[in-house]
Amino acid sequence: MPLIGMYVPSPWEPIATQVAQYESSGGEEGGEMEGAPCVILTTRGHKSGNLRKTPLIRVEHDGSYAVVASMGGAPNHPEWYHNLADEAEATIQDGAEVHELVARESGGKEKATWWKRATDVWPAYDDYQASTDRVIPLVLLERVQ
Repeated sequence: MPLIGMYVPSPWEPIATQVAQYESSGGEEGGEMEGAPCVILTTRGHKSGNLRKTPLIRVEHDGSYAVVASMGGAPNHPEWYHNLADEAEATIQDGAEVHELVARESGGKEKATWWKRATDVWPAYDDYQASTDRVIPLVLLERVQ
């Protein structure tokens, strides 16, 4: 079921601008983050209930996606992670395509496999993990059946 609600753009202007460019161009503009491909993750805010959109590094395999809650190695998880922990339904816009997905945190061998896929796209994830005491979550987003 698609997320329905009021979208509130990020208060951080560069993020709001990138999301607007990405969505209005079907991913032709705003489709990279520091040279890596990105997708737009839509979640429902766990506090506000409003829809939130976040550009994240694109990690895809066989129609499933992974998002890494690294926040650059910061000591806290990003807000989108808390949003997904509260409500597992989300959407990802990957170029012109929008997918309804269900999120779940990955662990063990599965996480190791997906972490390798993620670091193949964005090697700095290993540096981020080394720079923080928290275990960085890797969230899998799988299509709604």
